[in-house]
Amino acid sequence: MASYWYKAVDKAGKVSTGTMVMDSEDGVVEKLRGADLIPVTVKPSGQEASGVNKILSIFNKIRASDLNMFTRQFGVLQKAGVSIVSSIYALKEQASNKAFKDALEKLATDIKKGESLSTVLSRHPQFFGPLYINMVKAGEESGSLVDVLERLADLGDYEEKVNMRIKAATRYPLIVITVIVLAFLVLTVMVVPRFAKVYSAANITLPIPTLILIWTNYAITRFWWALLIVFGAAAFGFYKYINTKTGRWQWDGLRLKIPVFGPLMVKITMARFTRVTGTLMRTGVPIMRIMELTSGGVGNVVIAHAIDFIKSGIKEGRGMSGSMKATGLFPPVVIQMVSVGEDTGKMDELLIHVANYYESQAAYTIENMTSLIEPMLLLVLGGGVLTMALGIFLPMWNLMQLFRR
Repeated sequence: MASYWYKAVDKAGKVSTGTMVMDSEDGVVEKLRGADLIPVTVKPSGQEASGVNKILSIFNKIRASDLNMFTRQFGVLQKAGVSIVSSIYALKEQASNKAFKDALEKLATDIKKGESLSTVLSRHPQFFGPLYINMVKAGEESGSLVDVLERLADLGDYEEKVNMRIKAATRYPLIVITVIVLAFLVLTVMVVPRFAKVYSAANITLPIPTLILIWTNYAITRFWWALLIVFGAAAFGFYKYINTKTGRWQWDGLRLKIPVFGPLMVKITMARFTRVTGTLMRTGVPIMRIMELTSGGVGNVVIAHAIDFIKSGIKEGRGMSGSMKATGLFPPVVIQMVSVGEDTGKMDELLIHVANYYESQAAYTIENMTSLIEPMLLLVLGGGVLTMALGIFLPMWNLMQLFRR
C-alpha cells in the first residue's frame, strides 16, 4: 500500500485536500466517490501542488474556444480510429498554449503507462473541470467515448456563446455604473472641498445630501487606508463564509433570486443538466450514475440538492417527473414533457427537447437583458445623480436666500 495526495470537490463546489493510504489511485478515487466527493487530482504523496504552482496555475488556463477545439478534434480523431496516444500527440503539435502543450505531453506519457484517459485528465484541473472528467469516464465505461467528446464540444461551444452574449449585454450597464462611480469620486474629492469652504464661511445649516458628500470626502482623503483594510477584511470574511456549508447554501440561494440574472442562471444550469442527462442516457449510462455526474458539475448547491432529490425519487420509485415537480424549480411544461418521456420510453429524446426549451428561453432573456436591466439601472443612475445634485445645489439655494435677506 502507498500514500496518495488527493484534491476533490463536493456537490456544493467546496474543495478539499488530504492524503489517503490505498493500494492504487483507483482505490482512492472509489473511496472519494463513496464519500460523495468528486475526485479532481490523485497523486502519490510528495507530488502535490505547491503554493507557487497553485498561483501559477491561474495563469496557465486556456481559452474556452481552444479547449472546445481540442475536444472536437480529439473526438474526430477517435471516430477515425486513431489511438488516444497518437491523437494527443497530433493535437499537442498545434496547441498554442505552452502549459496546455506540456499537459498534453504528460497525458500521452501517462496513458502509455496503461492509465485511463479520465484518470490522467483529473491531474490537470486547470484545464479540465469535474464535469468534463466525469463525462469522459462515463464514456469510457459505456464504450461511447466518441459520442461523449462530441457532446462535450457542443456543450462547450454553447456555454462559450452564452458567456459572450452575457458580456455583450452587460457591457453598457457596467460602463454606465463605472462612469457614475468615477464621477462621484471626482466630485467628492475635488469639488466638494471647495464648496465646503464657502458654506462654512457663510455659517449656514447644511442639508443631509451635502453632509453625506462632505463626510465621504473626509473618509476618502483622511482614512483611505482604513477603508482599504475594512473592504479587504469584508471581502475575506465573505469568501470564508460562502465556503462554509451554511454560507454556500445561503449565497447560492440568493444568486438564484437576483432579478434577471437569477432566473437566467436557472435556465442555463437546467439546460446543461437536461442535455448532459439526455446525452448520457443515449450512451447507455445508468440513470443513477448520471445523477451523480450532473449534480457535482452544476456549480450551485441549491440546484445540486434538487438533482439529489430527483435521484432519491428515482431510487424510491417516484419517477423523475414527480420528483422534478416537488423541487419547484421546473415549469409545468418541462414536467409534462418528462412525464411523456417516462410513459413512452423516450426519456433521452424528451430531455433533449427540454434542453432546447431552456436554451431558447435563456437566449431570449439574454437578448432582452439590456431592456430588463434598464429600470434598475435608471434607479441607480437617478439616485446617484440626485444625491450629487442636491448635495451641491441645496446649500447654494440657501445662500441665495441668505443674500436676499
